[in-house]
Amino acid sequence: MEGLFSVIFMLFVAATPSLYARVTPNAGSSNFNIVNYGAKGDGQTDDSQAFVKAWNDMCAATQGAPTLLIPKGKSFMLQPVSFKGPCKSNNVNIELQGTLVAPKSVVAWKWANNNKGAWINFSGINGLVIRGGGTFDGQGGPWWAKYSDDSDRPSALRFNSCKNLALSATNHINSPRNHISISSCSGSSISNIHVTAPEESPNTDGIDISGSTNILIKDSTIRTGDDCIAINDGSSFINITGITCGPGHGISVGSLGRDRKFETVEEVHVRNCIFQGTTNGARIKTWQGGSGYARKITFEDIILDEAENPIIINQNYRAYQRNGLADAVKVSEVTFRNFTGTSASEEAITLNCDPTVGCTGIILNKINIKYVSAGKRTRALCNNVRGSFSLCSPNVVCS
Repeated sequence: MEGLFSVIFMLFVAATPSLYARVTPNAGSSNFNIVNYGAKGDGQTDDSQAFVKAWNDMCAATQGAPTLLIPKGKSFMLQPVSFKGPCKSNNVNIELQGTLVAPKSVVAWKWANNNKGAWINFSGINGLVIRGGGTFDGQGGPWWAKYSDDSDRPSALRFNSCKNLALSATNHINSPRNHISISSCSGSSISNIHVTAPEESPNTDGIDISGSTNILIKDSTIRTGDDCIAINDGSSFINITGITCGPGHGISVGSLGRDRKFETVEEVHVRNCIFQGTTNGARIKTWQGGSGYARKITFEDIILDEAENPIIINQNYRAYQRNGLADAVKVSEVTFRNFTGTSASEEAITLNCDPTVGCTGIILNKINIKYVSAGKRTRALCNNVRGSFSLCSPNVVCS
């Protein structure tokens, strides 16, 4: 009887190969090739459902190191899609060798309610590793033309509530808004990535961080139309090193305190970075009327190549009518050390702090910033700041 059952089962599989392959195309394996799930990879066909099925199988796998393979030489078009955890394995891998492309027009994006803020969303996943040399192409051009308000445009790639994320050796181009969003994550590493969008593309930040802790970003190139990296409310222990930034708006803490909110950032260390033709270099920006703090922040070993505002603290980034209230986000324990290179504006240092709250514990040391044009010198603006300034060119005198 057992032999008869086996024969019947094999005849059933042979008669329905497509059904059986569709249900378990990678049975008994730790590798999940997206092509085996029916993805075409022609850049035109919607491959979203194939990706969701492959992700679900991989996320449920326990053998080896489960890996979702996106093969080289193919372009997979995806509608907005979410990949959710937790997964059964402690580590799950995406080997992105090919290209993921968003729909080519705004009309083609079919938003689902939980996807509206991002094209590709990863949430609640522990030990996610993405690598492989492939590309995320957000097809942002139609969005930049249609929507001037960045709130109407999605991010390309969002990681939410993920732990021990590792993103490396990937390319990110032309997001409708910011290319990579890191929110409510911990223990994440981003390295050896390339982010590119036209200089005039609006609000196309490279990496936005919010509500996250213990984040390392290193050895990457970011050239976009806005901040290369923005560090927002609720973020702490952020380490950034070896970043080439420009064009763009530099590396920014904030903005903080918008809509009179209490917002905080602390323990940020930025070092060994290059700013090339950026609107800003090292920047801290807070809204007047907000509250909270930005503290224990260091920018050091920075090379400047025609950065327009190389060093800037603006505690009055945008102001509300204060009605006599002495509210401002407190900026303290900030160090700028060992800056060299050229400024595209005469005002190389701007420390514009609130007249009531002010900025305290501000240190500038070993600053040597020259004006890019011969015959003119750089200068510093410093208002309502307490701290120490040594070996600075331009000289810093505070009022």
